[in-house]
Amino acid sequence: MKKIAFEWYAIVEGCFLVALGFFFLQSSSLLIGGTGGLAAITNNLYEISLGTWFFLINLPFFVIALKQMGKSFTFKSIVSIALVSVLSDALSSMIVIDVIPLWLAAIIAGGLMGIGLLLVFRNGASLGGVNILALYLEKHYGIHTGKVIFIIDMIILTLAFQVYSVEQVLYSVIASLVLTSVIGRYHKKAPISQLQPKPDRLKSRFKSFRLFSK
Repeated sequence: MKKIAFEWYAIVEGCFLVALGFFFLQSSSLLIGGTGGLAAITNNLYEISLGTWFFLINLPFFVIALKQMGKSFTFKSIVSIALVSVLSDALSSMIVIDVIPLWLAAIIAGGLMGIGLLLVFRNGASLGGVNILALYLEKHYGIHTGKVIFIIDMIILTLAFQVYSVEQVLYSVIASLVLTSVIGRYHKKAPISQLQPKPDRLKSRFKSFRLFSK
């Protein structure tokens, strides 16, 4: 029970940091890659709220998560995305930043979101979309999460030229670089892939048990 409570506390903490990162990006008219970036681009075209678009865009990816990553992972991820969506909109309505240098906003946002994602990852959840895909590829193919996120982020930031200025996109790239560098430095292995022992380890343990029991 204590372990479960600690996991959820860490997930909530991570979601708050990611939402705070979104706030700095939104206040500076910057964006990040992944589904957050798609949400920002879509919100510029059809304005509702960043949090609402973030939640809606992530919905289709839960089908993949449910089939490939399990019910517990999917449930935690749905709750995490809902939290980030609500907190992002709440922070935007409660706090106003009139002036902040774009480079500073990019660094702060990238750092906050990187640390937040790490907390979410390490406790068996994700923030949907690209993160679910990244954890899936790491689990099944051993491709590092940070590399997957970075590549897809660059694709989405390229699409951003349709609605953002060159300066905004360039500073958004800085935010993505900071985020992925944090994940790449501190994220060694997705916990979801550690929940199931490898087949060869299972065999060796079974053999050891048989030898011991004779």
